[in-house]
Amino acid sequence: MKVLWLTSVYPSEKHPSEGVFHETQVQELHKQGLEVTVICPKPVNPPVLRMLKASYRQKKDLPEQEVRNGVTVYRPPYTALPGQLKWAQPSKRIAASVLHAMERYELSPDLIHAHFAMPSGGAAAVIQKETQIPYLLTLHGSDVNVYPGYSQGAQVAFETAVKQASAVLTVSEELAKKTNDMTKVEATFLPIGIPLQSFSKTEEDQEGIRQQLNLPLHDKLVVYIGRLVKEKGLLELADAVSSMDGVKVVFVGKGPLAKELAERAGASIILPGQVPNEQVKDYLMAADLFALPSYSEGMPTVVLEALALKVPVVATRVGGLPSLFSAYQHLLVEPRSTSQLKEAIHACLYENSWDEQMKNEFHEMIHTEYSSANNAKHLIQQYEKVLHPSFKQDEMCKE
Repeated sequence: MKVLWLTSVYPSEKHPSEGVFHETQVQELHKQGLEVTVICPKPVNPPVLRMLKASYRQKKDLPEQEVRNGVTVYRPPYTALPGQLKWAQPSKRIAASVLHAMERYELSPDLIHAHFAMPSGGAAAVIQKETQIPYLLTLHGSDVNVYPGYSQGAQVAFETAVKQASAVLTVSEELAKKTNDMTKVEATFLPIGIPLQSFSKTEEDQEGIRQQLNLPLHDKLVVYIGRLVKEKGLLELADAVSSMDGVKVVFVGKGPLAKELAERAGASIILPGQVPNEQVKDYLMAADLFALPSYSEGMPTVVLEALALKVPVVATRVGGLPSLFSAYQHLLVEPRSTSQLKEAIHACLYENSWDEQMKNEFHEMIHTEYSSANNAKHLIQQYEKVLHPSFKQDEMCKE
């Protein structure tokens, strides 16, 4: 089976941390014998815009073709406009770029797996009309919770991408329900898995890891890993920790909020910048707790990784997190609430709100339900259903 993986973000040699969850899934499919090719179209602003503003000048640091761990990744350029997902959906421009790449490199996939309704899902819908190649769409969170509300055009683009797909998957049960409410399309919940072999507890002690990372040895450490953007609730997190004696917050990653966080950086804030993927586990193991106070989410893989390592998590009641926490939803806080965030952090660090039994329960659940290898097996079944509609009926008869 030949699968074309279509996404707007995928790791590269120079940016190995971008879209890691995509590569995790692709590598698992590759291990199980599928021929997967990735196309990650590269946005390029028109010359006139590049002359007007420095931020519109993209760095030419990504090759148009590279091979990562046996999987070929293409990054064909397409014309992009600032804020296009709000008012000028780029579906046709991206589709033209992908079709050109398919012709140039003689790609003939059996199906397309598009990620995020906009822009990849919209482009897949255009490609499907041109080529009759079916596409499966995975919705990740912001493409359901945020982008459709930008404009009528964005709402139409979302509905088109979902309704024309041969199958729709979501990374949380909440997204599946919301997708059905918005479009009347039945979506299937299939969680993003993590490579459990990479997130197993080691014998290395926390103090030794902190020494390696040049982190304080005796303070309580709250760790955040991800994009440094306002929507992740990082200003609230910085404020919550700033008045707590003996507690520091470590913001691991890069993004537009880095400058403001650096200006705030005093005794309570540590900014190591973006780190290699293999160090993510180290920062989690160095943490007394992991914090993710986002305004919206799908099913964040870094939370799964923390729980797999038995690291306590303080997060907001958004996206798939309520279902993930299930009986422990009371541990979640409301987004944008600095006071609730501070109380939850204090309870975790000083009041044992996360006991060993809870850590063990979450650890067991992650290992049972969120394995990337198991995810790949279920994903292949979804591909079979798209390519062979009778496959679903045959499977039902076997049951």
